[in-house]
Amino acid sequence: MTQASTVRRRRKTPAERRDEIAAAARGIALADGLDAVTLRAVAARVGVAPGLVAHHADGMDALVAEAFGAVVADELRAVVAAMTVTDAATARLGILLDTVLGDEPSAVTLVWVQGWALGARNEALAARVRAEMDAWQRALAAEIVRGTGRGEFAEVDADAVAWHLLAMIDGLGAHGLVRWRDDPSRADLTRRALAALLGVAPGALHR
Repeated sequence: MTQASTVRRRRKTPAERRDEIAAAARGIALADGLDAVTLRAVAARVGVAPGLVAHHADGMDALVAEAFGAVVADELRAVVAAMTVTDAATARLGILLDTVLGDEPSAVTLVWVQGWALGARNEALAARVRAEMDAWQRALAAEIVRGTGRGEFAEVDADAVAWHLLAMIDGLGAHGLVRWRDDPSRADLTRRALAALLGVAPGALHR
């Protein structure tokens, strides 16, 4: 018997196991949708028995909520980072629209739509959906306030415009999942509506 075979595999700590389970749930949500995050699916992805997942997770409702939050928070961080390539507020919002409303809806769009639907019967998920939508609205409002301060936008109610913009992004993103009304493009449609809300020329909000 070799020395390697006699060394016992190190047992993962509870924290490491929880992180592994959370990462598996996020991966399943992005690959197959939030409704695919089940006890058996997570266990299979980690390579453990379902009972071990149940032992370390605070229930499947909480695990689904955590997966949702991690996925959409990563999206917001990525979008904000993409906008930092320029100081111009109009261009920054153009980058945002091109990123979240491209020609094809992203995997995150499905996670959002399923989050709203599944949240109707999962209060942990509903609470996380509300929190992440609040984070998006704050980020959008901050960009609008910044643009107004630079003299690029009219004096507007930034919170209200951010809410309006978020509703357009969410609605048109959901439409894109079933490929409804591809012309005009979702990004261009939102760009024109947002330009009117901000008091800028229709073609101003381009990257």
